[in-house]
Amino acid sequence: MIYPEFIQKNDLIGISAPSAGVGRKLESFDMSLDTLHSYGFRTKETASVRVDDIRSNTAKIRGRELTSLFLDDEVKMVMSAAGGDFLNEILPYVDFSAMKKHPKWLMGASDPTGILFPYTVKYDVATIYGMNAGSFDLDPLPPFCKNAIRILQGKNITQRSYDYYMGTPGFLAETVEYDTPVRWEGTVSSLDTTGRCIGGCIDALKDLIGTKYETVRSFVSKYRDDGFIWYFDNFSLSAEVFYRTLVQMGYAGWFRGTKAVIVGRVLFESSETGMTYEEAIRRALPNVPVLYQADIGHTIPNMTMINGALMTVKYKNHKARISFELK
Repeated sequence: MIYPEFIQKNDLIGISAPSAGVGRKLESFDMSLDTLHSYGFRTKETASVRVDDIRSNTAKIRGRELTSLFLDDEVKMVMSAAGGDFLNEILPYVDFSAMKKHPKWLMGASDPTGILFPYTVKYDVATIYGMNAGSFDLDPLPPFCKNAIRILQGKNITQRSYDYYMGTPGFLAETVEYDTPVRWEGTVSSLDTTGRCIGGCIDALKDLIGTKYETVRSFVSKYRDDGFIWYFDNFSLSAEVFYRTLVQMGYAGWFRGTKAVIVGRVLFESSETGMTYEEAIRRALPNVPVLYQADIGHTIPNMTMINGALMTVKYKNHKARISFELK
């Protein structure tokens, strides 16, 4: 596994918009950049970042802009500006060979899973999931955002489950209120295990199954001695689609050697048949320990995950903590 160099004060962060542009939320985006600047980082944006559209540009231009940041020697790491819905259109236009030749940390959340996942699974470069460049706009800056920045700086931290989360989606809330108790659940009463971390937004992962961009079978074969801990951020898949996606992943060989699965809180829950998400998990993964309602994904606060790293998960009494080892 290739671990890029962590960033230091005065380093330049390259920001690309491989999915949506941030034109509809420029004020909050600039607040987020101000936060990064306050830590001593500099930022450089590609031309399409501030476009007001669900596609920041054509697929070809988005792919080339992302690649350009890896070819720029002054840029020390790359962040996705925002999420969206159409990142997978750019995959044929991304020069993954150049990205591997010039490895840098690539960080994003939600739709950017579509680029993080193949960069780790197919090209063996670790990536960071949990925050986009526009995600650091909360004032005062909460602990989970500070944790993400510490990880970018290469600090070896332990992340612990939180006490409360925002019951209202962050982008719909008028004020920041941590009003709902956090309670991790599990198909086991306790868990203490280590495995190679991999996952992302399952809404985006499902579109990669069986394509040339996932190569999960070879990935799990290469690291089979470590075992794997999968994590899934479910934005809005219904319980039934979530279930079928997990089953399909199993058919495709994704869960070979899996030691545990962690599922975040679903942001927008739905069901067509009355199936619950717990039922979906237990039916699809009857022989794998699963933790769910976790601090992972679109609800606030959320943990930062390092794809490709060895992750240790300890869970008991509906609380958990995770840590990473880069080896």
